[in-house]
Order: sequence, then structure tokens, then C-alpha cells
Amino acid sequence: MIVGLDIGTSFIRVAIGEQKEDGGIEIAGIANRKSAGLRNGIIVNIEDAMTAIKETIEAAEQNAGTEVISCATGIGGTQIEGMNQKGSTPVTPPGKQPREITRLDIQRAIDNAKAVLIPMDRELLHVVAQNFTVDGVSGIKDPVNMMCARLEADVHIITASKTTIQNVRTCVSRAGYSLDGVMLKTLAATQAVVHDDEMELGSILIDMGAGTTDVLVLLGGAPVCTVSIPVGGNLVSNDIAVVKGIPVSAAEKIKIESGCCWLSGIENDQEVIIPGVGGRAPELTTQTELCQIIQPRVEEIFTMVRSAVIHNSNLTQLSGNIILTGGGAQMEGVVELAQNVFGTTSVRIGVPEKLGGPESEYRKPEYATAIGLVLGNKNSVQERNSHKNKRIFSSEENGKKESFLMKLKKSFF
Repeated sequence: MIVGLDIGTSFIRVAIGEQKEDGGIEIAGIANRKSAGLRNGIIVNIEDAMTAIKETIEAAEQNAGTEVISCATGIGGTQIEGMNQKGSTPVTPPGKQPREITRLDIQRAIDNAKAVLIPMDRELLHVVAQNFTVDGVSGIKDPVNMMCARLEADVHIITASKTTIQNVRTCVSRAGYSLDGVMLKTLAATQAVVHDDEMELGSILIDMGAGTTDVLVLLGGAPVCTVSIPVGGNLVSNDIAVVKGIPVSAAEKIKIESGCCWLSGIENDQEVIIPGVGGRAPELTTQTELCQIIQPRVEEIFTMVRSAVIHNSNLTQLSGNIILTGGGAQMEGVVELAQNVFGTTSVRIGVPEKLGGPESEYRKPEYATAIGLVLGNKNSVQERNSHKNKRIFSSEENGKKESFLMKLKKSFF
């Protein structure tokens, strides 16, 4: 059994996958419960978060009919930082004939690329190889067995706050489970909802959470930009609560049941009941009036994402898609609004692939991270089993091209 635990600001979601004889994954059970002890994706109360995690995993255990011993979890939010670095290594000594590149040469180039000064309060999470340069020829994905004198590597380095990671470890441990590893949430979601051709052409994954909006830009089959916007769906609920004078919990319910963020998409202007507060009688509003509150905030979030991507990367054009995941991606009209803000029709909802089991329950954008953690941990477990006590880039010359996830120098710790 492989378990993915997605600890979100609003909900905690768990997916349990069973590895089949052919190496594939079948989803055996899922569960979700209201989150507790978190604010904007950061754990602020260990006991509350631990209790919520335990309850969610136990519910997933009942659905799957199995016992969970360990799990892999994701991390996101503003405590995540990403940067691109270069590293190089000589393959052939001066005066000698060029020789073939080995996995050890690739490993040395990557090690040199990640030899940057990382602050004491941060921890290295992932080092993903983007491409390689062989004697001045750039854009090579797998240089193994090529003749070379000097090898250069372009990598994307992702770091996270040490205290945040430690708090996650503590919560999972106190809940009674061991931690298989921690993975960047958007990187996990990529495994579940992004296709290889989209990663190659250049795409943007936007995880629309309650507390934060996390973004991963992919190009050439690897991440090139990692950013997080400190706003999410909770602000939308707060806007409704302030304008209508109702509790945030009631506003959240109205947003989920009747919310729409694209005014032009409303065909039948339905009536929406606003509950009374403190003896005040309930009142009626319309879906159009509700959309006039929601749309400006969601549009602002997309505009902030667009600005952050432009500011943090040198990309001028991406030929792939914009993929929306997370709970916010379920709102009516979100695709049309994203198309308007980004100026492209290439926008879609990221839905996990069919993996058997309760497909109607997990094939939703909010389960992208949990399902991705199962898929990502499967690859990591296979790698650890087949290369016991060896690094991912071993000296074996198997001639096989690594998948996107296998490029992770440190998938899990």
C-alpha cells in the first residue's frame, strides 16, 4: 500500500494506492476531512493538525479495508523557494581523447550545480535536472554514452523552511505513522494531471488552495519556475462574508454551492438564500450579484500569478496549457476567467487519470496532489528497492532514459 497525504489549509485529503503485479497503481480508498491547526498552508497548532490527520487517514483505512503504517506528504505555500543553477564537470582530462559520459559524470555535474549557499533555516527538498550541455551543445536531455570533454548541467533547486518540514514530521509521527517522504505539492500534482507533451512544450500548473495559490512552470520536461501567492479561496469566502454580513462558514457554503467567477457564463440567474444572523431574517440574492463579489477576487489571484511568473522567469511564450488544480478549480467559470486573464484558450482543469477504485470520487482537481503523491512515492519506492544504498544516478549503464520524476536527485528524504 502506498499512501499520499495532502495537508491543506481547508481540507486534508488521503489517497491509498495498491501496487499491482504489473507495477501499476490502483486506488483502493480515499478520504477527506476538514483541516485544523493550519493557516495559509502552515501548521500553527500541532495537536489540532495531528488529530485531523489521524481522523482522515483512519477514514481512508476504512474505505480501503487496510491498515496504514506510513505515508508520503506534500508541502507548499510561501515557505517554498525555487531557483535555477548551472554546474559543470570535466569528463576528459586535458590532453586526453574524449570519452563516453557515464551516470557518475552526470551526478558530479548535478552536485556541482547544487553547491550553492543555502541559508541555515532552509532545507534542500529537490534538485531536478532540466537539461545538459555537452562540449557547448545545449538542450540535451540524456547525455549518457555521448563523447565529451566537458559536461554542464542546468538544474532547478527547490528548498523549504526547516521548521515547516519539522512540524509536518512531528504531526505525522504523533498521529502514529512513519513518514516516507515530503514532496513539493505542485510537483506531486504534476505526476497526476500533466501530460509529457505539456511539460515539453511549456505549461503552467496552478494549484488553487484555500490559503495559498501555488504555481509550477514546466518547460522542456522539467520545472523552471516555482512560486507561491499568499492568497487563495479563503479570501473569496471572506469577501462574501463581509459584503453580506454573514459568518465565514456560511459564506464558504454559499461559495461552494452557488459560486461563479465568470459573469458572462451565467445563463439562468438563480436565487441564492443568504442565512439570517442573530435573529435577522434570511434574505434573497442572485447568482449574478454573488458573481460580482467573487469574480474580482479570483481575477486578482490570476493576475498576481501571471505577474509572479513573468517576474520570476524569463519566459515570453509557452506552447502548452495552463492546468488548474485544487479546490478552487471546481468553481464555475474558472476556466473562462483564466483564459481571459492569461489571454489564451489553452486552459483546462487538471483531473487525475483513471486508476481503478472509486474513480468518481478521486477524479477531481482537489485530489491531484494526493494522487500524485501516491504515484510519485511508487517511483521512489521502486528506485530504492532496485538500487539499494545507491543514488538515483547510479553508475549502471542501463541505457534507459529517466522519467521526469526520476530526474529528482532527492525525491524524498
